[in-house]
Amino acid sequence: MAEFVKLKMNGLTKLHDVDPALVSYNVEMTEVTGGTFWKAYTPEQIAGTEPFPPISSMAAIGDLMQWYDPIDTTNLRLLKLAKELTPTWVRVSGTWATKTYYDFDNEGAPAGYQNVLKKEQWIHLLDFVKALGAKLLISVANCEGLHSAEEPWNPSQAEKIFGLSKEHGVPIDAVEFANEPNIMDITGFPPGYQPEHFRRDQDLFHKWVRENYPNTLIIGPCTVDSSAIQMGPGGKGGSGIGDVMKSCSTAELIEGCKEKLEVFSYHYYNGISERLASVMPSAHWQPEEATSEAYLSMAGKVARAFAPMRDKYVPGGQMWVTESGDAGGGGDTWASTYLDVLRTLNELGDFASVTDGIIFHNTLASSDYGFLKHGTFEPRPNYFAVLLWDRLMGQTVYASGEEIREGAHVFAHSRKDGKEGYCYLVINNSTTESTKVELPKEAVQYTLCGNGNLRSPVMYLNGKALTLGENDELPCLCGKEVAAGEVELAPCTCTFFVL
Repeated sequence: MAEFVKLKMNGLTKLHDVDPALVSYNVEMTEVTGGTFWKAYTPEQIAGTEPFPPISSMAAIGDLMQWYDPIDTTNLRLLKLAKELTPTWVRVSGTWATKTYYDFDNEGAPAGYQNVLKKEQWIHLLDFVKALGAKLLISVANCEGLHSAEEPWNPSQAEKIFGLSKEHGVPIDAVEFANEPNIMDITGFPPGYQPEHFRRDQDLFHKWVRENYPNTLIIGPCTVDSSAIQMGPGGKGGSGIGDVMKSCSTAELIEGCKEKLEVFSYHYYNGISERLASVMPSAHWQPEEATSEAYLSMAGKVARAFAPMRDKYVPGGQMWVTESGDAGGGGDTWASTYLDVLRTLNELGDFASVTDGIIFHNTLASSDYGFLKHGTFEPRPNYFAVLLWDRLMGQTVYASGEEIREGAHVFAHSRKDGKEGYCYLVINNSTTESTKVELPKEAVQYTLCGNGNLRSPVMYLNGKALTLGENDELPCLCGKEVAAGEVELAPCTCTFFVL
C-alpha cells in the first residue's frame, strides 16, 4: 500500500539540538600501525551473485583477515574527501589498540604486546587530524605487556602518547579506556582479567587523565552489550557475539567506579556480517531484510535501550556511538553499495531524534563498510549520503509529525544554511510501492537511489551518478526545484526536501 506524507512549513515541535559533529568516524589503530583487518569481498560477492563461504567456528576467524600496510594519511584524495566531512571527531582505537606498544624511541617492544606504534606513524596521524581541524579520541594500551591482571594499571604507556600528542600541538581531546571491554576473550587484556580488575584500572586511568590532562573528555564504557539489546533477527533467541565468547554487562564495568564518566558510549551494529553468519546465524540479516521495518528500527531501539544507562551513569551527559556501521565483522557484502544507504541515513535520523550525541562510523577508509575504499580512497555511496546530510540537515531536530512506517521514515531538522524553514529526510523503504509527498510550498529536492539496482556500487542523485571527476573533483550535489503540490518518490529511495 502506498503511503502519503504531508510536510509542514511551520509548527513542528523542537526536540533538541544535535552535536555538529554527529557524523564522525574511526581510523583503526591497525590502520595507523599496519596490521590485520577484514579481507575485502570479491566483486561477485558484493553483487550478490557469489555466496560467502561459511567458517566452522570462531577459531577460524583469522582466515577472514589479511595484512594491510599503514594507511597513507598524506594522500591528497583522502585529505580532500575527509575535509568535506568536517566538523568531525577522529577515533583511533579498536581491539588492536589495547595491545599496541608505543615505540617512540625505537627500543623495540617488550614481551606481552602484539603490535608496535612508531613515532612517525603517530605524527602522521596527528598531522591528519590537524589538517582536518578535527578532534581526536583514543583508547590506550592495557595488556599483558603493561601489567598482569593482579597488578594495577600504570601510566607508563599512556604518558608517551599523551605527551607526544601535546608536544606536537594536537592534544588528545577525549579518551575511552578500552575498546569493547565487555568482550574479554578478544579485547586483549592480561590473562585472568575480570570486571573488578577493569573497574580498578579504569578508575586509575581516569584519575591520571584528570590530574594531568584536565581538558580531556572521559568517555566510556565503550561496550557492545547484548544484555541491553538483542541484535539481529533472532531476537531473544540469540544476541550474536555474546553467544560464542565470554562477555559481561555494561553495569559490571561501571558500578562502584569512583571516577565518573563525562560522556556515555556504546557500540552498535544491526547484526553480524556474512563472514560470521555461520557461527552466529541468529544475528545475521539476509539482504532482502535490509529495507525492512525490523532491520531499520534497530538503531532507535538500541539508543532507547542505552539511554536509561546514560541517565543513570552520566546524568545530563551526551551519548556517543563510538563504533557503528552496517554489520559487525567488517560489514555485509552490500555494505559498500547503495543498499546500505537506507540504513545509514535512517540511523542518523533516528539516533538524532533520541539524543544529541555523535555516531562514529567504522571506518573512514578500511574494510567494506568504510566511507572510502581502502587503498584507492574512492568514495562509496555512504560517503555521498552523509556528505549530503552534513550539507543540508541543521543542528535543531524536530518531531516530523509523521509516524515511522514502511514507506515513510520521515525526519525533520532545521536548514543547514540557517535560513527559516525545515530540511526533511523521507526514506521510502518499500520495495514495491511509491510514496506520495505533499509539499506546502516550492522546495529543493535531492533524491538518492541505486538506479534500479539496490546493490549498485554507484549512487545516483536526481538521476545523475555520483562519482569523482577530473582531479578528484566532487560531483555537483545539486538539488532540483519542485513546485508546491504532490511529489512521488519511487521505492527504496532516500530524499531530502529543503523548504
